[in-house]
Amino acid sequence: MKTLRLLTRLPSARRLAGLALAASGLAPAHADPALEPLTNILSVPGSAGLGVVTRFERSPYREAGNRYDVLPLYLYEGERLFLHANRAGVKLLSSSDAHRVDLFAEQRLEGFPADRLPASLAGMAPRDSGIDLGLSWRYRQPWGTVQAEFVHDVGGFSKGSEFRLGYTYDWRSGPWTLRPSLGLGLRDARLNNYYFGVRPAEATPGRAAYSPGAGLNASLGLYGSYDVSQRWRLLAGVSATVLDRAVKDSPIVQKRVLPGAYVGAVYDFGARRGESAQDTSPTWFKLLYGKSTDDGCHLIKVLTAQCLATASVNPTSISGLQVGKPFLQNVNGWPLDFVGYAGVTSHNERGLQANGAQLDLFMKAFYSGFPWSDRVKTRLGMGVGLSLAQRVPYIEASSQAASGKPGSRLLNYLDPTIDISLGDLVGSRRLKDTFIGVGVSHRSGIFGASRLLGNVNGGSNYLYTYVESAL
Repeated sequence: MKTLRLLTRLPSARRLAGLALAASGLAPAHADPALEPLTNILSVPGSAGLGVVTRFERSPYREAGNRYDVLPLYLYEGERLFLHANRAGVKLLSSSDAHRVDLFAEQRLEGFPADRLPASLAGMAPRDSGIDLGLSWRYRQPWGTVQAEFVHDVGGFSKGSEFRLGYTYDWRSGPWTLRPSLGLGLRDARLNNYYFGVRPAEATPGRAAYSPGAGLNASLGLYGSYDVSQRWRLLAGVSATVLDRAVKDSPIVQKRVLPGAYVGAVYDFGARRGESAQDTSPTWFKLLYGKSTDDGCHLIKVLTAQCLATASVNPTSISGLQVGKPFLQNVNGWPLDFVGYAGVTSHNERGLQANGAQLDLFMKAFYSGFPWSDRVKTRLGMGVGLSLAQRVPYIEASSQAASGKPGSRLLNYLDPTIDISLGDLVGSRRLKDTFIGVGVSHRSGIFGASRLLGNVNGGSNYLYTYVESAL
């Protein structure tokens, strides 16, 4: 609740993506934080963005070949809080344009391939993604930006640390922005041994035990954006990471130079004058209760009314509270508002497994321009964001287990809803800003194409009813 109290004190136009602070970000599999220069292009104070990037890269692991990854982008730059897709944190010092000090959390997406394990890694214990806690310092001048940061694994995976030093330069011309980048990463022995070492118990005749120890990686990149319109931006980038020679000598590493390419698009919610919600805008409180659907009842079937029944075998339920603050109103003069939400959901697993909680952080658009809305206001909403579960919900865990794959606590979140004003319905002015409606609480892994979301091909749907009121 401390986070919610802090968010309510932010300028209203900046609250939305600040709600996504707890969401983890992304980094290439070889640990170079290559997307930080790419997503930093949108880092204008007060801006928020939502988009996607497809990443193509060469895997560092022998026989793993090339791979691609779909990465959802949730971007926000506030006065104190920020989310840059690969990290989220707090600005400890940002008193001038020159100096900035951040405390941040970052999901390190290194590790063995989750979808297809090559023969070179067969029989080895999994090497999983980690959660790093970091401290960074940035110094910006007309000649470029220097950044230094220290990160340490706090997720209990590698328990290793890394010191990074980087330089970027911004070149802008009309709708174009280009940003060349140079980086160095000094990794300690525990970090390198975890991701690139072979333990004695994992040694085979063709794979000797090996510990690369500490080492220095170098990276070079060029990133850019093109403003298609005032709100839409295309993103692209190329990078190359050179692994330390001791890492390259590992029997499970295939190449020393690891190229990567990135292509994507972002919708920038940076508000025009008059669209930003006022500081006096209301806070929305929403109570919901729902039940799970059958495994084959996917979101498209629900939205097209082909499947509206809840599960009859092993049913589970949810109840939750969501709190939202408007950040854009009447976008482009349309009856279209954007609200940022933080929600806590409780899972009742009916004894099938231990109950758990879930944190949902998302942006939501509401359209209310129906011909009858002047008599009975009707809102059609769609929320998009991230969902972090205390434990993988039962209906997801059982579905993934049937396919022989693990679930993921972090998944993409969708929240389609439709509601009507209770006050308009019963003729009460006091209840005009109270809505009753139905919706779907949907978690999914983008068809198994996103390492950020655990390469999960599937998810869960809960049909729910709710009441929402502005206070």
